[in-house]
Amino acid sequence: MKKPKLSFWQIWNVSFGFLGVQFGFALQNANASRILSNLGADLHSLSLFWLVAPIMGLMVQPIVGAASDSTWTRLGRRSPYILGGAIVSMIAMFFMPNAPVVIKAGGVAALVFGAVMLALMDGSFNVTFQPFRALVADMMPDEQRNVGYSIQSFLINTGAVIGSALPFILTAMGVANVAPEGQVPPAVIWSFYIGGTMLILSVLVTVFKTKEYPPAQFEAFNNITAEDKAEKQSFWQVLTNMPKTMMQLAVVQLFSWFPLFLMWVYSTPAIAQHYWGTAIGDSSSVEYNEAGNWVGIAFAAYSLFAALFSLAMPYLMRVMGRKGVYSFALAAGGLGYISMYFLNSNHYYILISMLGVGIAWAAILAMPYAILSSVLPAKRMGIFMGLFNLTVVIPQIISGVFGGYILTNFFGGQAIYILVLAGVMMLLGAVSVFFVNDKN
Repeated sequence: MKKPKLSFWQIWNVSFGFLGVQFGFALQNANASRILSNLGADLHSLSLFWLVAPIMGLMVQPIVGAASDSTWTRLGRRSPYILGGAIVSMIAMFFMPNAPVVIKAGGVAALVFGAVMLALMDGSFNVTFQPFRALVADMMPDEQRNVGYSIQSFLINTGAVIGSALPFILTAMGVANVAPEGQVPPAVIWSFYIGGTMLILSVLVTVFKTKEYPPAQFEAFNNITAEDKAEKQSFWQVLTNMPKTMMQLAVVQLFSWFPLFLMWVYSTPAIAQHYWGTAIGDSSSVEYNEAGNWVGIAFAAYSLFAALFSLAMPYLMRVMGRKGVYSFALAAGGLGYISMYFLNSNHYYILISMLGVGIAWAAILAMPYAILSSVLPAKRMGIFMGLFNLTVVIPQIISGVFGGYILTNFFGGQAIYILVLAGVMMLLGAVSVFFVNDKN
């Protein structure tokens, strides 16, 4: 039995929750370093605080993937995890920027609480992310998955545009953008309130507008027999039977997510130092907070460019093939990172750099999953997608462990050189794409 094609609005609803999830994720990416610095974290330890996020993903995603493969409720197979993760994410978003208020004291206690909320926030984002990836593969026939993941990328980046720019917008509307030492500016706090609300509302649209196929129908669409269902494999067997394409994509993922993590952690100090001329370790001056707002605008810009490129990807894939589009996009991202070193005479030039980063980000969100979904068995789509997330979080963990050391010992605290390193690595990723076998 062939899986039916979905209408445009059905495809839209399947991924609509990603709009809010990425709204929250973008707020975290653009502001977590700023919040932790406001709470007392020093520049060289920022990457270590950020480590809690990928570690949570490392633990959560394979478990959620395996569990969602064998779950069935009135809400469906994937939807319970999507909704549960969204609720916890919203709560963590409300608490993280309010760490000094919750703890009722500044210093180490507020910083630790903020780090715990960052871990909880990212862990629950991961609970939501993974089933969303599998849901697209569950609901769509193979010929619609390029479009499905492209729409997902568009919604992700639309949410990211709004989330990244929100502190800047609120500041322009008169909300205070500075706060006493040890506290978080009101513009950031209110951004997280709005982001958490948007997250839960958009996820509810997906959960209640998408009717997942019940087990018998799902098995018929994917030719899953009684023998297939009876076959049991241990986690180790699943891991060792990983498709070769998955391993090849892991190399590309290393060269993609290592630099992305560096950008998220070090963009604020890099831009503050290189464009505003702030001193190393400055985290409370007016200039540093202006740079922090501008980082939000830069992140919104690359998300906007990614959303636009997402619309073009289905056509480009027909012309250039999946690997051609993927490689081109990563090369554009690498050049975008490197250009930030040279285009420092005016901070508006950062938007030019973000064009390349946005093209890369759109492809990173869509292309690996479009390639992978064609070679994975439907009955284990969730666990393999969860395992594939290891290729997302392990590069971030490596980046977090060594990022501060590289910044201190090789670059003398000048964070702009971290972004140049990120660019070189993404160019290597563009080359590694050609070694991936993308045949069904």
